[in-house]
Amino acid sequence: MKKKSVIIAACVFVVVVAVIAIVNAASGEGFTFVGAAWSLVPPLVAIILALITKEAYSSLFIGIFLGAFMASGCSLLTTVDTLTSEGVIAAIADTSGILFFLVILGIIVALINKSGASRAFGSWAQSHIKTKAGALFGTFVLGVLIFIDDYFNCLTVGSVMSPVTDSKKISRVKLAYIIDATAAPVCMIAPVSSWAAAVSSCVESETYSGIELFIRAIPYNFYSILTFVFIITLIILGFDYGRMSGYELKAEKNGELGILEVALNDAHEEMKLQENSPANPAKGRIIDLVLPIVALIVISVWGLLRNGYQSIGEGTLIEAFSDTDATVGLPWGGIVALVLIILYLVIRKVVSFEDAMKCVPQGFIAMVPAITILVLATALKNMTGMLDASTFVQSIMNNASGLQWALPAIVFVIACVIAFATGTSWGTFGILIPIVSAVFPETSSLFFVGISACLAGAVCGDHCSPISDTTIMSSAGAHCDHISHVETQLPYAISVAAISFICYLLAGLLDMAGVAVLSIPIGIVLTVGFLVVMKKMVKD
Repeated sequence: MKKKSVIIAACVFVVVVAVIAIVNAASGEGFTFVGAAWSLVPPLVAIILALITKEAYSSLFIGIFLGAFMASGCSLLTTVDTLTSEGVIAAIADTSGILFFLVILGIIVALINKSGASRAFGSWAQSHIKTKAGALFGTFVLGVLIFIDDYFNCLTVGSVMSPVTDSKKISRVKLAYIIDATAAPVCMIAPVSSWAAAVSSCVESETYSGIELFIRAIPYNFYSILTFVFIITLIILGFDYGRMSGYELKAEKNGELGILEVALNDAHEEMKLQENSPANPAKGRIIDLVLPIVALIVISVWGLLRNGYQSIGEGTLIEAFSDTDATVGLPWGGIVALVLIILYLVIRKVVSFEDAMKCVPQGFIAMVPAITILVLATALKNMTGMLDASTFVQSIMNNASGLQWALPAIVFVIACVIAFATGTSWGTFGILIPIVSAVFPETSSLFFVGISACLAGAVCGDHCSPISDTTIMSSAGAHCDHISHVETQLPYAISVAAISFICYLLAGLLDMAGVAVLSIPIGIVLTVGFLVVMKKMVKD
């Protein structure tokens, strides 16, 4: 099957390159792929190849190559220049702060493991969290509580809750789904978060401030709200469907949790053994896990606020969050927290200074897969930006402007497609919010529904996309295979997306009667009803 997948992928790559070259040659000098439907080809090819081959690295690289090939006018030498400078190097520069924060988080996780705190927490969880549902609820609640930033959410929840879910025989892909399904959705409905700041910066309104528009749009963010309803109902009903059920059965019956092991060489294997063996297992306490995590959260929030106030000078907390740069604030907070955590553990004598320093390369190695995929995914987004996909999207929106009542649903679908193809929520609402603001009059209540549809679609597409940074962080946080995570969560995400689409159609229709708010309880009933029916269908 792997050989067949590689052959199919190679054929797809050759055919797409040939078609692009033929179209470019046949269309003459004035032809360009920029701003046309062709701009979505590179990310779509990368996603299709990833699902066929179950391998993310080569699929992403092929997508980057295709984007560079199209942007350079099908010149091979120029393609290499574009791929290198505008793709990979620019991606490393764009994500350097987050990459550094990932390394810091990896080091902190290694330190906590070395201290024996993870083992102590696992023992406590086994005696206090009695059921599988309790472990899943605990993961969900923690994911909702960490609403400041999605990257921080993914990696923190994964490192804290994996011992608990492992003890209850919950597969790592199920853990990754819970992480992914809370990280971006909760950030998208939390007024104090890096996502709220990003949305606010995209708003160009004479009537509303960015943060006011964000808050008014929260009640109609059906995908985020219904995802929470979906998770809670799924846990209460206690079942799974789609590919997720297979992984859960293996975990329940055979103890196969699907933990990703990164085997680089023999030295790394020895390092993994040392990492999993606490220096002083008898001294590790739950407090040695709780205090570092709390310190990381508090100091990271302080770092975000500090960066925001450096930008605005004086103002409210919300204004500071609106102008903060997470790629600067999070690494700043991470460095301070890391130093304090090392000092704390060394003073507590649960980790020696020598063992603490050994955790530095261990933490970096643990994050190598996530860092690699994140850089490649960002490079692919850069290629999509060079091909100016926003112009093509705007033309579609302008053609649909006559269907006012159906526009929120159309906006939702378009946002889903863009976010799925590009792997970015922020880029999606950055493209669509100005367009939506121009399509809907600000005096209409449908204006808020339209903005919400844009934001919800961005989260939905991001949630489904294998090249999304949040999806990558979720699989990294749960230490599971990335493509397995994507395949298992797709049926769940698509189910909520379909119900959200119906809700946006209803909101458009109900808005004409001035009762668009009724679409919210209708959506909740539809979600619960869908899962009840699904449980009856798959009970055997």
